[in-house]
Amino acid sequence: MKISAPFERAGEHIAIDLPGARALFTTRHGGYSIGPYASLNLGRFTDDVPAAVERNRDALAKELAVNFVYGRQVHGAVVRRVLEPPDDFPYADGQATNAPGLAPLVLTADCLPITIATHGAVASVHAGWRGLDAGVIGEGVTAVRELGGDGPLEAAIGPGAGVCCYEVSDDVQARFEAFGPSVRHGENLDLKAIARAQLVEADVQVVHDVGLCTICGPDFFSHRRDRGMTGRQAGIAWLT
Repeated sequence: MKISAPFERAGEHIAIDLPGARALFTTRHGGYSIGPYASLNLGRFTDDVPAAVERNRDALAKELAVNFVYGRQVHGAVVRRVLEPPDDFPYADGQATNAPGLAPLVLTADCLPITIATHGAVASVHAGWRGLDAGVIGEGVTAVRELGGDGPLEAAIGPGAGVCCYEVSDDVQARFEAFGPSVRHGENLDLKAIARAQLVEADVQVVHDVGLCTICGPDFFSHRRDRGMTGRQAGIAWLT
């Protein structure tokens, strides 16, 4: 797994510093799950052993010294504003906070984990083609601003399906015609280019892309490559 600055290795994972925040993108390594979920599967709604998933989550939260904030993802555009540790996990594809110690988390296995930050607030969003089409990135930026995030925005796009591997149907391609031919490579769609364009449109000044594909990258879980029998990695961000 090759990464370049400003991304850096953080043990088994990938980290980046953003204005007033830090983001972490996990790999599939360093946990307790076995079989197709080996080893750091963080997805509760998989067929992994629940105790192994909870052990993975607890170990990661302890390592980072944060409390995770997450929801049940449905490929939509809802981004929750969370000000204190929640006691429920409603449907949402993004989380945002201005509270130190809380860490918005999204789970992926080919969709893009994207973190958005500025001084005072941070968000993580889950963005596959449906989420991009629904406007989850714009909602994430709005949430950061509503929570008092002050100053230039930066974003980091974590590992997800790359244009090298992400083949989609013509009707999916058609949804993104407005982005021009540069996001289409034969039958493949460039989710990361679409996400970057949407982030810039939403007034994010700097966009970092780790440039790693989960489908052809053995260090990550991939729903498409593994035909649905796989785990979930995470995109996590918190205030520093």
